Amino acid sequence: MGAIRPVGELLREWRQLRRLSQLDLACEADISTRHLSFVETGRAVPSREMVLRLAEHLDVPMRERNALLLAAGFAPVFAERALDDPALGAARAAVAVVLERQKPYPAFALDRQWRIVASNRALPQLYAGVAPALLAPPVNAMRLSLHPQGLAPRIANLAEWRAHLLARLRRQIAVSADAELAALLRELLTYPAPDAATPPPAPTAVLVPLRIATAAGTLAFFSTTTVFGTPLDVTLAELAIELFFAADAATDALVRQFAADAAPV
Repeated sequence: MGAIRPVGELLREWRQLRRLSQLDLACEADISTRHLSFVETGRAVPSREMVLRLAEHLDVPMRERNALLLAAGFAPVFAERALDDPALGAARAAVAVVLERQKPYPAFALDRQWRIVASNRALPQLYAGVAPALLAPPVNAMRLSLHPQGLAPRIANLAEWRAHLLARLRRQIAVSADAELAALLRELLTYPAPDAATPPPAPTAVLVPLRIATAAGTLAFFSTTTVFGTPLDVTLAELAIELFFAADAATDALVRQFAADAAPV
């Protein structure tokens, strides 16, 4: 395990990542520029409250706020429980309700690394031909989507969908400075890219669809992402629920037919 870096150094990196000057941050946090400078250079030791105040104004993710506190010599204040911890029972039940009610359309709960931690197991036809290794837990949704042995060969608009997913991942890295996500991005960029350039959106387009071929025809989906609004736990703060919906009437009909065919007699 590496040595803990000085808290001032970490705070300076977060300030620079957010493209703020010392004056900008000092004004927002209602402290003097001199004091902030002393904190960043290690000439002043920030209090627990000061670390949390600066982290709030820098929009530092909850996991990294704990790291800042440890670097300053304080205990973390945000718990990181396993999803099956009894304390998360109500939140876990809410996730289960949302996933179940999304049927017959696919729905997934994803952790910060894009690992699927829960799903409604709808539409198994989507995974036809996917390499078993990519479906072995923990399934990573990014790898599943873009790996040449995953869904990628059947995504009709792969250039467009790939650009959408990579843009989301880059935004996430920019916000979190997460080294594991940066490593995931580097891995994804080694996968074969489609020959076609990403097309500009059609003038009438309102969403980027996922168009994926199945034995019964091409399905088109759009997705929404839901997060917990007031989490005080690291696991919940990093959990996202991805819900897929039919983007056209033909997809709606096919998905409902798949569900009817799979229903027990």
